[in-house]
Amino acid sequence: MGVKLYKQPELKDSIMFCGWPGIGNVGISAIDTLRAVLRAEEFGEIEPWDFFDPRKVVIEKGLLKDLEFPSNKFYFQRVRKRDLIFFIGQEQPTEGETRYAEGQKAYRMAGLVLDVAEKFGCRRVYTSGAAVTQIHHTAKPRVWAVPNSEKLIDELNQYENTILMSAIEGRDGQGVITGLNGLLLGVAKKRGLEAVCLMGEIPYYLQAAPWPCPKGSKSVLEVLTKILGIKIDLSKLDELAEKVEAEVEEFLESLYKTEAVPPEVRDEIEKLRHIEPAELGPITEEEQKKIMEHIDELFDQEGRKDERHL
Repeated sequence: MGVKLYKQPELKDSIMFCGWPGIGNVGISAIDTLRAVLRAEEFGEIEPWDFFDPRKVVIEKGLLKDLEFPSNKFYFQRVRKRDLIFFIGQEQPTEGETRYAEGQKAYRMAGLVLDVAEKFGCRRVYTSGAAVTQIHHTAKPRVWAVPNSEKLIDELNQYENTILMSAIEGRDGQGVITGLNGLLLGVAKKRGLEAVCLMGEIPYYLQAAPWPCPKGSKSVLEVLTKILGIKIDLSKLDELAEKVEAEVEEFLESLYKTEAVPPEVRDEIEKLRHIEPAELGPITEEEQKKIMEHIDELFDQEGRKDERHL
Protein backbone atom coordinates (compact mmCIF):
# COMPACT_ATOMS: atom_id res chain seq x y z
CA MET A 1 0.00 0.00 0.00
CA GLY A 2 1.22 3.51 -0.77
CA VAL A 3 1.19 5.80 -3.80
CA LYS A 4 -0.80 4.76 -6.85
CA LEU A 5 -0.04 6.69 -10.05
CA TYR A 6 -2.41 6.53 -13.02
CA LYS A 7 -0.10 8.53 -15.29
CA GLN A 8 3.58 9.44 -15.52
CA PRO A 9 3.54 13.12 -16.56
CA GLU A 10 6.81 14.57 -17.79
CA LEU A 11 7.53 17.24 -15.20
CA LYS A 12 10.68 19.24 -14.55
CA ASP A 13 11.62 21.62 -11.73
CA SER A 14 8.05 21.38 -10.47
CA ILE A 15 6.44 23.20 -7.54
CA MET A 16 4.07 21.35 -5.22
CA PHE A 17 1.08 22.81 -3.37
CA CYS A 18 -0.49 20.79 -0.54
CA GLY A 19 -3.83 21.26 1.16
CA TRP A 20 -5.66 19.47 3.99
CA PRO A 21 -8.70 20.40 6.10
CA GLY A 22 -7.89 22.59 9.08
CA ILE A 23 -9.22 25.52 11.08
CA GLY A 24 -11.69 27.46 8.94
CA ASN A 25 -10.57 25.35 5.97
CA VAL A 26 -8.32 28.28 5.11
CA GLY A 27 -5.52 26.22 3.59
CA ILE A 28 -7.37 23.54 1.68
CA SER A 29 -9.80 26.09 0.24
CA ALA A 30 -6.94 28.21 -1.07
CA ILE A 31 -5.03 25.28 -2.59
CA ASP A 32 -8.08 23.50 -3.98
CA THR A 33 -9.44 26.72 -5.49
CA LEU A 34 -6.13 27.25 -7.29
CA ARG A 35 -6.16 23.65 -8.51
CA ALA A 36 -9.73 23.94 -9.79
CA VAL A 37 -9.21 27.29 -11.53
CA LEU A 38 -6.08 25.99 -13.28
CA ARG A 39 -7.91 22.78 -14.22
CA ALA A 40 -5.14 20.56 -12.95
CA GLU A 41 -5.40 16.93 -14.06
CA GLU A 42 -5.55 14.07 -11.58
CA PHE A 43 -2.70 11.59 -11.95
CA GLY A 44 -2.45 9.63 -8.72
CA GLU A 45 -3.43 9.07 -5.12
CA ILE A 46 -2.24 7.80 -1.77
CA GLU A 47 -4.14 4.63 -1.01
CA PRO A 48 -6.16 5.12 2.18
CA TRP A 49 -6.18 1.70 3.82
CA ASP A 50 -3.25 2.25 6.18
CA PHE A 51 -4.29 5.77 7.20
CA PHE A 52 -8.04 6.04 7.63
CA ASP A 53 -11.14 4.20 8.74
CA PRO A 54 -13.89 4.00 6.11
CA ARG A 55 -16.35 6.88 6.11
CA LYS A 56 -19.19 4.61 5.10
CA VAL A 57 -20.03 1.23 3.64
CA VAL A 58 -21.74 1.31 0.23
CA ILE A 59 -24.44 -1.35 -0.16
CA GLU A 60 -26.21 -2.06 -3.44
CA LYS A 61 -29.04 -4.58 -3.89
CA GLY A 62 -28.40 -5.97 -0.44
CA LEU A 63 -24.70 -6.63 -1.06
CA LEU A 64 -21.63 -4.73 0.09
CA LYS A 65 -20.34 -2.90 -2.98
CA ASP A 66 -17.53 -0.77 -1.64
CA LEU A 67 -15.94 1.03 1.31
CA GLU A 68 -15.69 4.81 1.04
CA PHE A 69 -12.51 6.39 2.40
CA PRO A 70 -11.21 9.98 2.48
CA SER A 71 -9.39 10.69 -0.78
CA ASN A 72 -5.81 11.96 -1.03
CA LYS A 73 -5.06 12.80 -4.66
CA PHE A 74 -2.33 14.28 -6.83
CA TYR A 75 -2.90 16.62 -9.79
CA PHE A 76 -0.62 18.36 -12.28
CA GLN A 77 -0.72 21.31 -14.65
CA ARG A 78 1.72 23.51 -16.55
CA VAL A 79 1.35 27.26 -16.09
CA ARG A 80 3.68 29.78 -17.74
CA LYS A 81 6.27 27.09 -18.44
CA ARG A 82 6.12 25.99 -14.79
CA ASP A 83 5.11 22.47 -13.85
CA LEU A 84 2.78 22.44 -10.85
CA ILE A 85 1.75 19.51 -8.65
CA PHE A 86 -1.20 19.67 -6.30
CA PHE A 87 -1.88 17.33 -3.41
CA ILE A 88 -5.39 17.55 -1.95
CA GLY A 89 -6.23 15.47 1.11
CA GLN A 90 -9.78 15.23 2.42
CA GLU A 91 -8.57 14.34 5.90
CA GLN A 92 -5.40 14.32 7.99
CA PRO A 93 -4.40 10.95 9.48
CA THR A 94 -4.58 10.96 13.27
CA GLU A 95 -3.75 8.52 16.03
CA GLY A 96 -5.54 8.18 19.35
CA GLU A 97 -7.77 11.09 20.32
CA THR A 98 -5.67 13.86 18.80
CA ARG A 99 -7.41 16.25 16.45
CA TYR A 100 -4.34 17.10 14.40
CA ALA A 101 -2.10 14.80 12.42
CA GLU A 102 0.79 13.41 14.41
CA GLY A 103 2.52 10.11 15.01
CA GLN A 104 3.66 7.41 12.60
CA LYS A 105 0.67 7.64 10.27
CA ALA A 106 1.16 11.36 9.73
CA TYR A 107 4.92 10.99 9.31
CA ARG A 108 4.44 8.25 6.72
CA MET A 109 1.81 10.31 4.87
CA ALA A 110 4.21 13.27 4.70
CA GLY A 111 6.91 10.95 3.39
CA LEU A 112 4.70 9.59 0.62
CA VAL A 113 3.69 13.09 -0.48
CA LEU A 114 7.34 14.07 -0.72
CA ASP A 115 8.22 10.83 -2.51
CA VAL A 116 6.00 12.04 -5.34
CA ALA A 117 7.49 15.52 -5.14
CA GLU A 118 11.02 14.14 -5.54
CA LYS A 119 10.02 11.66 -8.26
CA PHE A 120 8.86 14.54 -10.45
CA GLY A 121 11.75 16.90 -9.79
CA CYS A 122 10.02 19.17 -7.32
CA ARG A 123 12.21 21.98 -6.02
CA ARG A 124 9.82 23.64 -3.60
CA VAL A 125 6.70 22.71 -1.60
CA TYR A 126 3.98 25.04 -0.32
CA THR A 127 1.51 24.11 2.39
CA SER A 128 -1.26 26.30 3.74
CA GLY A 129 -3.39 26.62 6.85
CA ALA A 130 -4.87 29.08 9.33
CA ALA A 131 -3.24 31.49 11.78
CA VAL A 132 -5.50 31.96 14.80
CA THR A 133 -5.05 35.51 16.00
CA GLN A 134 -6.62 38.74 17.27
CA ILE A 135 -8.36 39.96 14.16
CA HIS A 136 -11.97 41.01 13.59
CA HIS A 137 -13.97 39.03 11.04
CA THR A 138 -14.57 42.19 8.98
CA ALA A 139 -10.83 42.93 8.60
CA LYS A 140 -8.55 41.79 5.78
CA PRO A 141 -6.48 38.85 7.06
CA ARG A 142 -2.73 38.91 6.72
CA VAL A 143 -0.69 35.88 5.67
CA TRP A 144 1.77 34.43 8.15
CA ALA A 145 4.71 32.75 6.43
CA VAL A 146 7.01 30.07 7.81
CA PRO A 147 9.90 28.89 5.57
CA ASN A 148 12.15 25.93 6.33
CA SER A 149 15.22 27.74 5.01
CA GLU A 150 16.74 31.13 5.83
CA LYS A 151 17.39 31.85 2.17
CA LEU A 152 13.61 32.09 1.56
CA ILE A 153 13.11 34.92 4.05
CA ASP A 154 14.00 37.81 1.73
CA GLU A 155 11.68 36.45 -0.96
CA LEU A 156 8.75 36.10 1.43
CA ASN A 157 9.27 39.63 2.79
CA GLN A 158 8.62 40.99 -0.71
CA TYR A 159 5.00 39.83 -0.82
CA GLU A 160 2.30 42.30 0.12
CA ASN A 161 0.20 41.60 3.23
CA THR A 162 2.64 38.85 4.28
CA ILE A 163 4.58 38.64 7.52
CA LEU A 164 6.98 36.05 8.91
CA MET A 165 5.48 34.31 11.93
CA SER A 166 8.79 34.80 13.73
CA ALA A 167 8.55 38.57 13.19
CA ILE A 168 5.18 39.04 14.89
CA GLU A 169 5.55 41.17 17.99
CA GLY A 170 5.49 39.26 21.23
CA ARG A 171 6.38 35.86 19.80
CA ASP A 172 10.13 36.14 20.44
CA GLY A 173 10.81 34.48 17.09
CA GLN A 174 8.86 31.38 18.13
CA GLY A 175 5.75 29.67 16.80
CA VAL A 176 4.05 26.33 16.32
CA ILE A 177 2.35 24.82 13.25
CA THR A 178 0.14 21.87 14.08
CA GLY A 179 -0.70 18.92 11.83
CA LEU A 180 0.68 17.97 8.44
CA ASN A 181 1.47 21.56 7.47
CA GLY A 182 4.22 21.76 10.07
CA LEU A 183 5.29 18.15 9.76
CA LEU A 184 5.75 18.42 5.99
CA LEU A 185 8.06 21.43 6.39
CA GLY A 186 10.27 19.44 8.71
CA VAL A 187 10.36 16.31 6.56
CA ALA A 188 11.07 18.43 3.48
CA LYS A 189 13.99 20.11 5.22
CA LYS A 190 15.38 16.71 6.18
CA ARG A 191 15.27 15.73 2.49
CA GLY A 192 16.87 18.97 1.31
CA LEU A 193 13.68 20.42 -0.21
CA GLU A 194 12.61 24.05 0.19
CA ALA A 195 9.20 24.40 1.82
CA VAL A 196 6.95 27.24 2.96
CA CYS A 197 3.73 27.30 4.97
CA LEU A 198 1.38 30.22 4.23
CA MET A 199 -1.33 30.77 6.85
CA GLY A 200 -4.29 33.10 6.48
CA GLU A 201 -5.43 34.81 9.66
CA ILE A 202 -8.72 33.81 11.29
CA PRO A 203 -10.39 35.42 14.33
CA TYR A 204 -9.66 33.39 17.43
CA TYR A 205 -13.27 33.66 18.57
CA LEU A 206 -14.31 31.82 15.37
CA GLN A 207 -11.74 29.01 15.45
CA ALA A 208 -14.40 26.53 16.60
CA ALA A 209 -17.12 27.88 14.30
CA PRO A 210 -18.81 25.80 11.58
CA TRP A 211 -18.12 28.44 8.92
CA PRO A 212 -15.18 28.45 6.50
CA CYS A 213 -12.95 31.53 6.41
CA PRO A 214 -12.90 32.61 2.74
CA LYS A 215 -11.19 35.90 3.55
CA GLY A 216 -8.20 34.02 4.94
CA SER A 217 -8.18 31.73 1.90
CA LYS A 218 -8.28 34.71 -0.44
CA SER A 219 -5.31 36.34 1.28
CA VAL A 220 -3.31 33.13 0.83
CA LEU A 221 -4.39 32.88 -2.82
CA GLU A 222 -3.26 36.44 -3.48
CA VAL A 223 0.24 35.45 -2.35
CA LEU A 224 0.24 32.17 -4.32
CA THR A 225 -0.85 33.87 -7.54
CA LYS A 226 1.84 36.51 -7.04
CA ILE A 227 4.40 33.73 -6.65
CA LEU A 228 3.20 32.15 -9.90
CA GLY A 229 2.84 35.46 -11.73
CA ILE A 230 -0.79 34.80 -12.68
CA LYS A 231 -4.20 36.33 -12.10
CA ILE A 232 -7.33 34.33 -11.32
CA ASP A 233 -10.96 35.19 -10.70
CA LEU A 234 -11.59 35.32 -6.96
CA SER A 235 -15.16 36.62 -7.17
CA LYS A 236 -16.67 33.40 -5.80
CA LEU A 237 -14.53 33.71 -2.68
CA ASP A 238 -15.66 37.33 -2.34
CA GLU A 239 -19.30 36.27 -2.59
CA LEU A 240 -18.81 33.55 0.01
CA ALA A 241 -16.95 35.96 2.28
CA GLU A 242 -19.89 38.39 2.19
CA LYS A 243 -22.29 35.57 3.05
CA VAL A 244 -20.15 34.25 5.91
CA GLU A 245 -19.60 37.75 7.30
CA ALA A 246 -23.36 38.41 7.32
CA GLU A 247 -24.00 35.12 9.14
CA VAL A 248 -21.30 35.84 11.71
CA GLU A 249 -22.70 39.33 12.33
CA GLU A 250 -26.18 37.86 12.80
CA PHE A 251 -24.84 35.19 15.14
CA LEU A 252 -22.91 37.63 17.30
CA GLU A 253 -25.85 40.04 17.43
CA SER A 254 -28.08 37.24 18.67
CA LEU A 255 -25.54 36.44 21.41
CA TYR A 256 -25.43 40.06 22.48
CA LYS A 257 -29.23 40.47 22.55
CA THR A 258 -29.82 37.31 24.56
CA GLU A 259 -26.84 38.06 26.79
CA ALA A 260 -25.46 34.60 25.99
CA VAL A 261 -21.99 36.05 26.51
CA PRO A 262 -20.94 38.53 29.20
CA PRO A 263 -20.65 42.23 28.26
CA GLU A 264 -16.86 42.13 28.69
CA VAL A 265 -16.61 39.37 26.05
CA ARG A 266 -18.74 41.44 23.68
CA ASP A 267 -16.48 44.42 24.31
CA GLU A 268 -13.34 42.31 23.64
CA ILE A 269 -14.73 41.27 20.25
CA GLU A 270 -16.07 44.66 19.27
CA LYS A 271 -12.88 46.55 20.07
CA LEU A 272 -11.12 44.43 17.43
CA ARG A 273 -13.44 45.96 14.82
CA HIS A 274 -11.55 49.24 15.04
CA ILE A 275 -7.96 48.00 15.34
CA GLU A 276 -5.64 47.31 12.43
CA PRO A 277 -4.20 43.75 12.47
CA ALA A 278 -0.66 45.15 12.35
CA GLU A 279 -1.27 46.84 15.71
CA LEU A 280 -2.19 43.59 17.44
CA GLY A 281 0.13 41.29 19.31
CA PRO A 282 -0.30 37.57 20.00
CA ILE A 283 -3.28 36.29 21.99
CA THR A 284 -2.74 35.87 25.70
CA GLU A 285 -3.99 32.71 27.36
CA GLU A 286 -6.27 34.80 29.55
CA GLU A 287 -7.88 36.58 26.58
CA GLN A 288 -8.44 33.35 24.69
CA LYS A 289 -9.91 31.53 27.68
CA LYS A 290 -12.23 34.42 28.53
CA ILE A 291 -13.86 34.46 25.12
CA MET A 292 -13.69 30.81 24.11
CA GLU A 293 -15.24 29.43 27.29
CA HIS A 294 -18.40 31.34 26.41
CA ILE A 295 -18.50 31.00 22.62
CA ASP A 296 -17.04 27.56 22.00
CA GLU A 297 -19.90 25.79 23.77
CA LEU A 298 -22.43 27.49 21.49
CA PHE A 299 -21.11 25.76 18.38
CA ASP A 300 -22.14 22.24 17.50
CA GLN A 301 -18.89 20.40 18.10
CA GLU A 302 -20.22 17.01 17.08
CA GLY A 303 -21.66 18.23 13.81
CA ARG A 304 -18.60 20.32 12.93
CA LYS A 305 -15.93 17.60 13.20
CA ASP A 306 -13.09 19.60 11.71
CA GLU A 307 -13.98 22.06 8.93
CA ARG A 308 -15.92 21.92 5.73
CA HIS A 309 -14.97 22.46 2.09
CA LEU A 310 -16.12 25.60 0.34
